[in-house]
Amino acid sequence: MTIKYKRILLKLSGEALAGSKSQGIDNETLKIIGSTIYRLTQLGVEVGIVVGGGNFWRGRSSEGMDRVTADHIGMLGTAMNALALSDALEQAGCVTRVLSAIEMRQFCEPYIRKRAVRHLEKGRVVIFACGTGNPFFSTDTAAALRASEIEADIMLKATMVDGVYNKDPRKHPDAIRYTTVSHNEVLQLNLGIMDATAAALCRDNQVAIAVFSMEDPENIIRIVCGDDIGTIVS
Repeated sequence: MTIKYKRILLKLSGEALAGSKSQGIDNETLKIIGSTIYRLTQLGVEVGIVVGGGNFWRGRSSEGMDRVTADHIGMLGTAMNALALSDALEQAGCVTRVLSAIEMRQFCEPYIRKRAVRHLEKGRVVIFACGTGNPFFSTDTAAALRASEIEADIMLKATMVDGVYNKDPRKHPDAIRYTTVSHNEVLQLNLGIMDATAAALCRDNQVAIAVFSMEDPENIIRIVCGDDIGTIVS
């Protein structure tokens, strides 16, 4: 099996870890994701992961709570997901490191760019927790930032739809899926695959994005091997 991308940054939403549940963590889903990523590492792919925290907490719907406080709670949600994902990956056979933008030395390493790159070069799966470490920035923006910093060949954004459409395919049966689209088109047409800050950061640092459905975790391997699925933003 031939790989197209040597180093990837995978962005997983917190909801992806919940599986069929509406919140929390589904252990069976974790096992499937863990075994899939282990197979990627066996192909020689260097894997970084940014995980969200929406299965535990959504700061923007916290009903009057101070936004900074709400975002800090969300960062703790990403740390919980990162530790759970790390455990699943270790059980699947991977060697992992959790690096946090917020210092919590008893649980994980502090994020240092050169240390992250060194872990990747040694074949370890690096999971980035706590977003950028700052409020008002989404985990999509954190993924774009980390992808730029580690010089990933591509950022994989796992979603609940199978690519980028000209309109919401869940509401419009005649929606058309893009095979390829530019960063500028994503911003100008407001295609909604990620927030504008994240999209602009990827554009300015020439980070390609693959948007695909996470309903079948095998799609991660298919994308890395260059199969024509999802949408490539470049």
